[in-house]
Amino acid sequence: MAEEYKEALLEKQNYHDGCPGCKVEQMKQLRRGYPYLELSFVWIIVLSTSLPISSLYPFLYYMIEDFGVAKTEKDIGFYAGFVGCSFMLGRALTSVFWGIVADRYGRKPIILLGTISIAIFNALFGLSSNFWMAIGTRFLLGSFNCLLGTMKAYASEIFRDEYQATAMSAVSTAWGIGLIIGPALGGFLAQPADKYPNVFSQESLFGRFRYALPCFTISAFALLVTVLCCFIPETLHNHKLDSLSHDDSYDILEAASHESSPSTGKAGKNERKASQSLLKNWPLMSSIIVYCVLCLHDTAYSEIFALWANSPRKYGGLSYSTNEVGTVLAISGLGLFSFQVFVYPLAEKLLGPVLVTRYAGALMIPIQMSYPFIAGLSGLSLSLMLNCASILINVLSVSAITGLLILQNRAVDQSQRGAANGIAMTAMSLFKTVGPAGAGILFSWSERRLNAAFLPGSHMVFFVLNVIVVVGVALTFKPFLTTGRR
Repeated sequence: MAEEYKEALLEKQNYHDGCPGCKVEQMKQLRRGYPYLELSFVWIIVLSTSLPISSLYPFLYYMIEDFGVAKTEKDIGFYAGFVGCSFMLGRALTSVFWGIVADRYGRKPIILLGTISIAIFNALFGLSSNFWMAIGTRFLLGSFNCLLGTMKAYASEIFRDEYQATAMSAVSTAWGIGLIIGPALGGFLAQPADKYPNVFSQESLFGRFRYALPCFTISAFALLVTVLCCFIPETLHNHKLDSLSHDDSYDILEAASHESSPSTGKAGKNERKASQSLLKNWPLMSSIIVYCVLCLHDTAYSEIFALWANSPRKYGGLSYSTNEVGTVLAISGLGLFSFQVFVYPLAEKLLGPVLVTRYAGALMIPIQMSYPFIAGLSGLSLSLMLNCASILINVLSVSAITGLLILQNRAVDQSQRGAANGIAMTAMSLFKTVGPAGAGILFSWSERRLNAAFLPGSHMVFFVLNVIVVVGVALTFKPFLTTGRR
């Protein structure tokens, strides 16, 4: 009798008609082909959340200059770092909260909230008239930017097991491309009245607010994504049994197990208790720590690359305009898209996520060492070498991060993925808060030591970036980084 009740209860829990997550599981069983629809959902949502994060970097140098807070040209990088880090500070303070909410109320409400907040606060950032308004709007944008952690959990749930590498690759690829296309949009669309006077007059809205057009464009895309998100399925299993609570159901199942095998019931109870503490889950926590180190490098590199490309030649930069920076980043985005869609799943299947992360990190080191020497080139050779280096760095950086996303989602059960990804987002955001501020200060300091005997100028900047990568690669070895059972 107990065995029959156990089977009936399990069936009710796993295939309850009112559970959206169960409906998604049934849909996954029926849809046996390649998950193009699911891939599209993940792509556009993650892209919408990553576009505003770094879209400001190509014009931030000039925005700070327009605010008039920097006393000298060498101080611009210092103030730019604080605008960049305000977003990450806001996200660090709220990520765990949004992860818990997503585990309790579902992924879809949090996704909708995130896309709406992007549309509102990113538009307000484009209308910033002073330094403190820029910091405040970016902080609010980060505080309500609850999408990445939720989308990592969502992607792992909506894809079948054989496409889990594709799921995490989709998240990291859309994220990485957004971090590249965002700055490209910022570069092409900033200061439109100066660049396109036949279209935008100096008296128009975009003439008075010189950096509003790229922000409004991204906000419009976020609004479109919000409408599309109304039609995505919920993936969270949320069973509401008629007369039994979850704990009661578990006790009945445990009692039924005791009748047939007392030791099995005891083991199940211990396993259930052990699964409660995410902070004691070392496969999860070790992958999060490595992930944070590599994300610190990623955000520091993004800001330094834009500042370095915009800065004058006399300071070791390239004297690039926002359009030229946008072109380089757009080309890098195309290269990243091609690699992650066609090559990364094969590399992950052949090597596994740990080795992909390790090899990608190691290959970044010599490429970053070449940047100060690339600045000495000109003409076609400069364009060719810079674009090749930019493509490789972005491809390798996103590949390394993708492997760690796979490890994180393998280390926890579905009921904890939202909270686990919230912890990862909080830790990563704390590191990324340090990244832009530290990068801005480092870059400003490097311009004051152009004649130093040891690592002069930009050599010091890229040396520090390489030190961060070396630390990340070192942490991928055992006994530090361990993998989950699944």
